[in-house]
Amino acid sequence: MDKHSRVIRSSAQIAFLMAVLTLISKLLGFIREMVMANYYGVTYITDAYVMSFTILSVIFGGLITAVSTAYIPIYSEIVEGKNKEAGDRFTSELINALLILTLVISLIGIVFSNQVISIFASGFSGETARLANFFVRVLFSYVVFSSSAGILESYLHYKGVFLPQIISGYLINACTIAAIIISSYTNYYFLAFGCLLGYILRFLTMWSIAKRRSYNYNFSLKLNDTVKKVVALALPTFIGSYMLHINLFIDRTLASRLAEGSISALNYASLLNGMIMGLTITILSTIIYPKLSQANSLEQYDRFNSIIGVGTTITVMIALPCSLGAMIYSNQVVQIVFERGVFDANASAMTSSAFVFYSAGLLFISLNDLLTRTYYSMHNMKTPMIIGGISVIINVVLNLILVQFMAHNGLALATSVASFCNTILLYIGLKRKHPQIRVLQSRLQLIKITIASITALSISYMAYTFMTDAMGHIPSIIQLSISILVAVIIYSGLLLIFKIEEIKLLKQIIKKV
Repeated sequence: MDKHSRVIRSSAQIAFLMAVLTLISKLLGFIREMVMANYYGVTYITDAYVMSFTILSVIFGGLITAVSTAYIPIYSEIVEGKNKEAGDRFTSELINALLILTLVISLIGIVFSNQVISIFASGFSGETARLANFFVRVLFSYVVFSSSAGILESYLHYKGVFLPQIISGYLINACTIAAIIISSYTNYYFLAFGCLLGYILRFLTMWSIAKRRSYNYNFSLKLNDTVKKVVALALPTFIGSYMLHINLFIDRTLASRLAEGSISALNYASLLNGMIMGLTITILSTIIYPKLSQANSLEQYDRFNSIIGVGTTITVMIALPCSLGAMIYSNQVVQIVFERGVFDANASAMTSSAFVFYSAGLLFISLNDLLTRTYYSMHNMKTPMIIGGISVIINVVLNLILVQFMAHNGLALATSVASFCNTILLYIGLKRKHPQIRVLQSRLQLIKITIASITALSISYMAYTFMTDAMGHIPSIIQLSISILVAVIIYSGLLLIFKIEEIKLLKQIIKKV
């Protein structure tokens, strides 16, 4: 590992702790979904609940993500060029502007909630439509708190604080789980209030942590040149991220016209993929993004190439076997995680089949996240936006075609194919617009990782089949755990034999923690 790659190593312990805390958060999220599946299954209640969150994500998700992404480089420029007070003033102005914007949009959404449902969930009718309408009216309120928390989270990231934000997210899951249980014994209309309370508590927690980190809030609302600069950077990012939410919206809208439970099955399958992403690639991208921005600002292109090269190799090294493993063990995973209560064998079959097709695109979704942040670190927000638009068109066309033959599975497959196309276009764009950037350290490394992944998982599945045939009395969760352990041991050994340097780095990370 050369000296530039120490940028990744220097953040190793933080990354490991983030992974542990994120694992706990994801486990809480799974407990939440397991509780939801147990009490409500794949019914119209779950469909209405999931669709309500999808609507909010479509309307607000891209906005919050875009502003948070643009915030860090500009805040850094202000603090380094002026002083901390100017940085706090800028942060306050941005929070105040977002508060006003989200409050106005939320009020409009609450007043016209019926029209919102008719547009976003045209397939809903009767009690499903009435329930979704109520959920939307309640959930519009949480965005006011979520937007401010997003800026405070980016503020803390710049300060080198990563862990408390993850822990504060536990509040959302805890409140949601409580609401699911309480509503099942009282009235399912109470479901949405758990999430609202959780986001309020998370905002208050983030505010408290930021204040302890010397953040000084003020009531300033000057739309000066700096805030306008944020808008200029955030706009293409917003459009690009919004396209991802459009993809999600199209999937859910088409699914609302399919058999009951189709939306829920897609949601549960997507959650499984989200857990894998959240525990691995998202953490890596979050940590290296400011490092890439710094290297680019200082024109340290060797360091930049080393960071992105190591990041790409680790991404493939983690995401590829996870993708293949999820496809192989999709039925077992879904049954173990969700199949209980009213979540029956039919629900498992619908969810596991969608999980297979979502998992096929896991590697490409992971690379898209890393490559997009590479563009952003070079202040190139426009190219990912254009490529995202092309991918949306590809996804829509494939959705309309595949849904006719594969129902909800076609929607999942379309998402994976569109993600693959997006990855290819992002890579080609980097080669053309930024020829000084080397994304891949070695194509031979990728071949070795692929061989190691296929070999390890093949042997793992043979071990699982043997245990199923010879030791059927052993609980399935133990059989799956042993099979995964076999895959990890063989995969790690093959990477060492193939002299993949990054496996040594991960080994050092674990030893140092």
